Amino acid sequence: MSEHTAQLSIRTGRWTLYVVLLGVPVSQWPEHDFGTGVVPTPAERSRALTDLGFVFTDGAEWAWEEYPERSDDDSSPVRLLASVRVCSRDGGRS
Repeated sequence: MSEHTAQLSIRTGRWTLYVVLLGVPVSQWPEHDFGTGVVPTPAERSRALTDLGFVFTDGAEWAWEEYPERSDDDSSPVRLLASVRVCSRDGGRS
């Protein structure tokens, strides 16, 4: 099974989970839109990944990172990005 990175971010007020597929146009990456509201729980994220055809790699844990909206301006709003290693399972897109 090939490994990929799944990421959770908030865009235009909506939480979106997507799986990064190298060599594939971003518009074709598998994704799940959680809508607006609070950060999706780990269980909700896991179910969404399963629905997309992916599972966590052994020992994988979500890692959160913050980064400025404008990298050259430390007073710009901070964005959050969570990531975790996943692999495709039978029927998953890879």
